[in-house]
Amino acid sequence: MAIKPILFNTEMVRAILDGRKTCTRRLVRFLPGENPQWTGYIRDGLMLYNGRNEPCIIKVPYQPGDTLYVRETWCGLPVNEAGHMRGHTIYYYKADGELRPKGWRGTWHPSIHMPKEAARIWLKVTDVRVERLQEITSEQICREGVEVEYPHVLNGEEKRYAFSRLWDSTIKKSDLDRYGWNASPWVWVIEFERCEKPEGV
Repeated sequence: MAIKPILFNTEMVRAILDGRKTCTRRLVRFLPGENPQWTGYIRDGLMLYNGRNEPCIIKVPYQPGDTLYVRETWCGLPVNEAGHMRGHTIYYYKADGELRPKGWRGTWHPSIHMPKEAARIWLKVTDVRVERLQEITSEQICREGVEVEYPHVLNGEEKRYAFSRLWDSTIKKSDLDRYGWNASPWVWVIEFERCEKPEGV
């Protein structure tokens, strides 16, 4: 199976490290020419079909069995064994807080620019399916790593509200009408578990 990158923001990286996040939802990206407002139905859990029973053009981002390396906000400081600022690179991650040495903080880099060699979190994809965003269940909301102050007193609707706020925070304001919670877009549901870095990578 393939080895692919996946991006997570700092909050979700912490949720993975804490063992609270074992699932993520990503927008279904229609290829050029497809209508992002298209509404149809799902067959076999993966392929979208239109009203004429013809498949729409979509790209499956991950498959069960794929290994993913997490890209997160990072900083690389070149340090050799003697402590001088040269030689091999030591990586720091924003999700861990401020652990960079004083006097040499370097610059935080966005997750999309993190090289594979800096990855510390590896995931194995266990399931991939397609559904509408608002079809998420209370159990799935918990698996998304949503953190709330008093989770034990929340009912289903309050959990959904917490997740809807989290989801909308990841969408550009200009795209909320198409991809926000209220639009209930088609999403890939990607379930995963932590794994070791593959040998030879």
